[in-house]
Amino acid sequence: MNWTTKDMDTYLQQKEYIDTLIVPLLKVETKPELLKNSSSSSEFLMYLTTFLETQFKGRMMLMPPFIYTQSTNLSTFSETLTVDLADMPFKHIFFITTDAQWLSVEIKGQVIWLPSIPLESMDEKLRQTIIEDQLRQVLPRFTEVWST
Repeated sequence: MNWTTKDMDTYLQQKEYIDTLIVPLLKVETKPELLKNSSSSSEFLMYLTTFLETQFKGRMMLMPPFIYTQSTNLSTFSETLTVDLADMPFKHIFFITTDAQWLSVEIKGQVIWLPSIPLESMDEKLRQTIIEDQLRQVLPRFTEVWST
C-alpha cells in the first residue's frame, strides 16, 4: 500500500493484516560534483521500494521517503524518526537506504542497506531483472522478522 488517500482508506479497513512499514531514507547530496550520483541513488531507491510495495501489497505500507542532506546529524534524525513513528500501529518497521552510514546508527526497526545501482542507462527489462535480484537478496530479512 502506498501513502495515498485511496490506499489509506483500504489500510484503515484492513490494518490487522498490514503489519509492516517501509521507510525509504534518501540522502540528497548538494555538492555539484555529487548531484548525478545522488540522483541515481534516489532513482534506484524509489524504484526498488515501489517494486517491493507492489510485491507485498496487502502486507506492507510504503511511506514517502524521508529526505536528508550530507550535513544532517543522522543520530538526531534517527531519534526523531523513532519518536515520531512510535505512534504508528505497525509491528515491523524497515528503513531502506543506499547510504551505508545508516548501518552504524541506532534506530528502532530494521535498516536495510543496498548499494545503489545506476539504472538510468538500462532498458526496462534489464532494470526489472536487477530490481528482482535485489528483492531476492533482501527477502530473507523480511521473512526472518515476519516469522518471529
